[in-house]
Amino acid sequence: MPRGPLLRLCRHAPLAPLTLALLLAGCQGLPGASSAAAPMRDPLTGAPPITRGLDAAGLAGLLQAELAGQRSDYTRAARGFLEAAERYDSVALAERATLAARFSEDPALLEEAAQRWQGLAPGSDAPSRLLASLALQRGDWAAALGHRLDAIEQAVAEQDAGEQGASNALLGLVEGALEAGAEPAPLLDRLRSHLARASAPAAKRVDAELATALLEAAAGRPAAADRRLTRLAREASERPELWSLRARLALEADAYTAAREHAHRGLAVSPGDPRLMLLLARAELALGSVEAAEDAIEALLAEHGDDPSLRLGLARLFLDREHLAPARRLLLPLVGDDEVPPMALLLLGAIAEERGEIGNALLYYRQVPEGEQFLPARVNAATMLMEADRRLDARSFLRLERLRHEAYQSELAAVEVELLDEAGLEDQADALLDSELAQRPDDERLRYQRAMRAFADGDLAAMEADLRHIIDHDPDNATALNALGYTLADADIEGRLGEARALIERAYELAPDNPAILDSLGWVHYRQGEPARALPWLRRAWTAMQDQEIAAHLIEVLWALGEKAQARVLLEEARERFETRPLIDDLLRRRPELDAAP
Repeated sequence: MPRGPLLRLCRHAPLAPLTLALLLAGCQGLPGASSAAAPMRDPLTGAPPITRGLDAAGLAGLLQAELAGQRSDYTRAARGFLEAAERYDSVALAERATLAARFSEDPALLEEAAQRWQGLAPGSDAPSRLLASLALQRGDWAAALGHRLDAIEQAVAEQDAGEQGASNALLGLVEGALEAGAEPAPLLDRLRSHLARASAPAAKRVDAELATALLEAAAGRPAAADRRLTRLAREASERPELWSLRARLALEADAYTAAREHAHRGLAVSPGDPRLMLLLARAELALGSVEAAEDAIEALLAEHGDDPSLRLGLARLFLDREHLAPARRLLLPLVGDDEVPPMALLLLGAIAEERGEIGNALLYYRQVPEGEQFLPARVNAATMLMEADRRLDARSFLRLERLRHEAYQSELAAVEVELLDEAGLEDQADALLDSELAQRPDDERLRYQRAMRAFADGDLAAMEADLRHIIDHDPDNATALNALGYTLADADIEGRLGEARALIERAYELAPDNPAILDSLGWVHYRQGEPARALPWLRRAWTAMQDQEIAAHLIEVLWALGEKAQARVLLEEARERFETRPLIDDLLRRRPELDAAP
């Protein structure tokens, strides 16, 4: 039997004539009924179309959706309820479709259902909150903020105190957006518009004000942020997040005394607040008050538990200021744990190395297990030995590590090659690469490394041979395809530009967002005499990655197209951005007119 929203809809469905017809048809089959009776006329013949309630198709669709949900076919259930919601403009069915879609593992379907729910119930904050969460999951910070503000405004209109209280999530949302690299200006405009029309009491707008101040500071408007926060300090001095933000912004502005004062003000309001205690420690460290910083950190650990990740973070604060002893004191207790954090061993190794304790440093570095910190530890150890003029020890160390850790043989061999190169021992590096590839001829990492070394030496034939070997064994290796295609294009070898373009286009199919491949596509078009087709590819590459090689290509193409002013603007930007810029310097040697006064 239908339940919930389905039952409410069925109560109004005009099913009585249909039921009567079925009963009459059933009576004809009872004993005593005349078999010669004329067939009954369909009582619904000529009836007007159903315009309210459920028709047969609607009822069937809802039943199918209910049954699909009971069978855990949530995608079909959501689709069924969504179709019914659109057919009958039912808020309840749109909500039910959204509920089913949440279990479907189909984000697009969930968003479609939530948008339909929001469209049917524009005054409800629930779909707005859900849409905000979905936008966050896909990294659309502007949409997430917009939906969150919609939810807050709807809650204010409905006097929903619970959702108004949830507006405290705005500051966290903005912090996440900025950490992810979102542009502050669009978010700032949206928040300012919200505040301009906000009807909530001032106390309910504090979080939005704080989020706005943070965006103002991030957008290069520190004076506006300071004015806003100064006003809030008069109106909402009891809010610890206000003092936390003020201390944080003061630290970023190198106003360390002010940061310490703000942290103290916040702790007076909220004793033991971990963020404020950490900000106080940072301010004390910046002011050179190491003992005061240690006191703040000890209080923080005592108040909030001796968590390994917290100790690691605090130790790095001291290391950032080159205070080795307190950092070491924070890390040493972690070594006694059953599961020592790999980062603790790596940092202790770095501290020992900085203190000149090579033996202790090696001991710590060797203990770092396989995982994220494994290679950095081995690189540090081998580099330390090389810098101590212990080249044989460094090579022996890496050789033993390759034997002990088979999964890292390729990476460790590549590290040794690089260290030998840096020491000017290219012949030994060549011999090592040849030896390793003789044992593992299909090692793509080492073969690619040898190809790049051949390119640096001007041996294009050797480079091509190694890259061809990689491509033959792995036709979908976008890096090798692009490297070979770009090299052929850049060398401008007669008769091979078409081949170069085919290789790069194949790489693009495999990795369409790779800026190096976008740059290669633009460059091969330019080499083929198509600067207009090259330009959009190079613009995309430069937008994705500010690299001096991409800049050199884009400048040259702009100049070739007669966009001399743009070319010179980009040239000046590249000069300011890149301390070393060999390709741009080479471009200026080839085209000195670029550097001439306009």
